[in-house]
Amino acid sequence: MHGEYKVPGGKLVVVDLDVEGGALRNVRVAGDFFLEPDEAILAIDAALEGAPANTDTAGLAARIDAALPASAVMLGLTTEGVAVAVRRALAQATEWSDYDWQLIHEAPQSPALHMALDEVITAEVAAGHRPPTLRVWEWASPAVIIGSFQSLRNEVDREAAARYGVDIVRRISGGGAMFVEPGNTITYSLSVPDSLVSGLSFADSYAYLDDWVLGALGDMGIRAWYQPLNDIATDAGKIAGAAQKRVVGREGAVLHHVTMSYDIDADKMLEVLRIGKEKLSDKGTKSAKKRVDPLRRQTGLPREIVIDNMIDSFRNRHGLTPGKVTGEEMARAEGLVRTKFGTAEWTARVP
Repeated sequence: MHGEYKVPGGKLVVVDLDVEGGALRNVRVAGDFFLEPDEAILAIDAALEGAPANTDTAGLAARIDAALPASAVMLGLTTEGVAVAVRRALAQATEWSDYDWQLIHEAPQSPALHMALDEVITAEVAAGHRPPTLRVWEWASPAVIIGSFQSLRNEVDREAAARYGVDIVRRISGGGAMFVEPGNTITYSLSVPDSLVSGLSFADSYAYLDDWVLGALGDMGIRAWYQPLNDIATDAGKIAGAAQKRVVGREGAVLHHVTMSYDIDADKMLEVLRIGKEKLSDKGTKSAKKRVDPLRRQTGLPREIVIDNMIDSFRNRHGLTPGKVTGEEMARAEGLVRTKFGTAEWTARVP
């Protein structure tokens, strides 16, 4: 069995192993990390040898911690990262390179239609009817997108939203409210087979699926990192938030979508969103304006160029071919707008 895992902010860990009699055998750990002293790698292999195959990530990491010499130094590597690679090998997880990735980047669409397309496209991936897909959104109108479990009245000032012509929609994933305006926001979705994140915890899957965009930002000179549970941050502040939804199907799939702030009218956002002191306190800030650091200022590039650079970075890392929403997919999405995402019942399902 073979498993790979790139440690967030670190290096690639590769594990090859067999399972005999319910235990790990012939374990070999490798990768492009740095480790001192040399014999520490043998200690890691030995710590995993014979471990019950059902040992969880924490248990495997504890075995390695106990076996490493006190002088061991790891750079780009963690014991948890090795344990995750082992769990991915046991789960027979797939890798990014196992797929022919498809890009969808089409004309601006309504907020409700974007919500529906996320559900439809991810369901198609789950059913095995479409390849893993990167969909870059273009917005036809400003919107507030609230999380699946958020209270509408607690999150949005509906009078202010109406005054500014801001649509209010509810997505299928959890997480917090997002304020978006055409030209000021970069949003994308990854619809991926469940096997791509096999062996990862829910939290680890966020970091794993965000890794490519951290690289893309780095290519543009922005040092960014994953900030648990679902933020992307820089030294200057938060620039993006992610959310996920698991979708059941023949193969299963994960929807992972991210909204990034290119530019923002912070005063308007504060009027439309009800951002409480409690929410701000866990970000270590005193005002909502400090929570968002636009990409426009950090890159100095037009929004369209930032998007092109991101797509090129994904293509260079994992391959990417042009695609489109099929007629059948669009018809299903439009139907969901009429029966679900465009209805007051869905938007106010948590009043």
